[in-house]
Amino acid sequence: MNQYIDAEIKEEIKANQEPVMNKKCEVLVKEELEIHEDLSLRQTYELPVKEEIEIHEESVLQQDVEIHVKEETGVHVKKIHQYQYNQCNKAFYQKGNLIRHQITQNVEEPYQCNQCDKVFSRKGNLIIHQMTHTGEKPYQCKQCDMTFLQNSDLIRHQSTHTGEKPYQCKQCDKSFSRNTSLILHQRTHTGDKPYQCNQCDKIFAQNSNLLKHQRTHTGEKPYQCYQCDQVFTEKGSLIKHQRIHTGEKPYQCKQCNKTFKQNSYLLKHQRTHTGEKLYQCNQCDKVFTQMVSLTIHQRTHTGEKPYPNSSLILHQRAHTGDKPYKCNQCDKVFTQMGSLIKHRRTHTGEKPYQCKQCDKSFSCNTSLILHQRTHTGDKPYQCNQCDKIFTQNSNLLKHQRTHTGEKPYQCYQCDKVFTEKGSLIKHQRIHTGEKPYQCKQCDKTFTQNSNLLKHQRTHTGEKPYQCNQCDKVFTQMGSLTIHQRTHTGEKPYQCKQCDKSFSRNTSLILHQRTHTGDKPYQCNQCNKIFAQNSNLLKHQRTHRGETISMQPM
Repeated sequence: MNQYIDAEIKEEIKANQEPVMNKKCEVLVKEELEIHEDLSLRQTYELPVKEEIEIHEESVLQQDVEIHVKEETGVHVKKIHQYQYNQCNKAFYQKGNLIRHQITQNVEEPYQCNQCDKVFSRKGNLIIHQMTHTGEKPYQCKQCDMTFLQNSDLIRHQSTHTGEKPYQCKQCDKSFSRNTSLILHQRTHTGDKPYQCNQCDKIFAQNSNLLKHQRTHTGEKPYQCYQCDQVFTEKGSLIKHQRIHTGEKPYQCKQCNKTFKQNSYLLKHQRTHTGEKLYQCNQCDKVFTQMVSLTIHQRTHTGEKPYPNSSLILHQRAHTGDKPYKCNQCDKVFTQMGSLIKHRRTHTGEKPYQCKQCDKSFSCNTSLILHQRTHTGDKPYQCNQCDKIFTQNSNLLKHQRTHTGEKPYQCYQCDKVFTEKGSLIKHQRIHTGEKPYQCKQCDKTFTQNSNLLKHQRTHTGEKPYQCNQCDKVFTQMGSLTIHQRTHTGEKPYQCKQCDKSFSRNTSLILHQRTHTGDKPYQCNQCNKIFAQNSNLLKHQRTHRGETISMQPM
């Protein structure tokens, strides 16, 4: 990428190729000219070390900076020149960087991207940025054919093949391929966190983490996907998201050749081969495959509940029944202001959130985000035990309970427990007889909104869910999902006792009763019990004297 560096900068680098030498301790310093990572040019220039140096007068402001370098043999102090730009007082440790900065300050005609209107002070930065639109990755690894946008990324990648890790920690002998990684690692020993937020005084070990944190104050999301306009606070999140569009899965398991979109997914998967559990609780010796699982577990020992005060206030309203937010049109009350705002749109019909791909509109932003995933196929929530992925975090949480067996929601009238809060609410209507959802055409009422929607399609004849393989249409999404398994042969529901699999969860439940002997359906006239509700209904007809027509299997 040298062609992008201005000729004036090249001349300064060439003329300034002698190292800084401290005459007091005669320490020769080998310096590297590193262009900051925030600039797209991440090329490193290594300046050769000579035996002697002549210190000369500079045309710009200079000031001495004391840098303490700790070594095993003692503490040395070296002095280097700091180059300061007298118009903005910004300082640099190398003259080449100062001159580059001066040029960017004097750019009269910035370089603008013709696709997204982003502007750059240097042509080289614009060229590299444009590759994010074209998908061009000109730097290719000769060993695995993986391609990269920048040469510096290729160089870092190549160390994964050579295994070279020349930078070693003196305290624990851990080695690293990059010096910056070693410096960050050493802070785990020293506890050093030199980067502080100027708004809340929170401190960080890495400047990059500080920058990410500051965006929680500003709300800034500087990284935008050029295909769907979704924005992100971190570049890494954008890169992961873009793989949804490209289908790229660059991380491959060497044992079974399975590929993954993220390295973290690969590491989790590899533990299924090794059985390795890296994270151990220091109180009970329980081990976990993921750090987040250990963190959550440790709260069972500490009793910590690190949730914001607002969450506590909302939770307390569940006990007090306090609902301070009231709709001025129908007097319905809510525990949260956000819920009231969403409810008001049922009166106004307002749907301010519109999908750019199909023009469908929604009353709340979360509904739009979930809808957009039907276009992108994005399923950002992954189960850490079986790698199954979900479009919604709530669905992931529900799924994880199939692994843990947890049923945290209990009916206070009959003590029945449920894995989902929604299931508890629906169940409680059995006791109260409440049917809050009413059809506007025939006044029929329902206990669930989903049942109302299904019913309304009997009036409209609408079948919005279509199979993309045989064009069959369905009134319900669940029916389409079950139907598609006839094409794929998928049977995701497996019996833990005999390993038999089923395409529907209801079929699994019925099957499990052959093991347990459970017969939950009882005739209220003769107390006979049945494993299936359909069998109970058939039986009840014998009391009414109805003839049961048996269809051939």
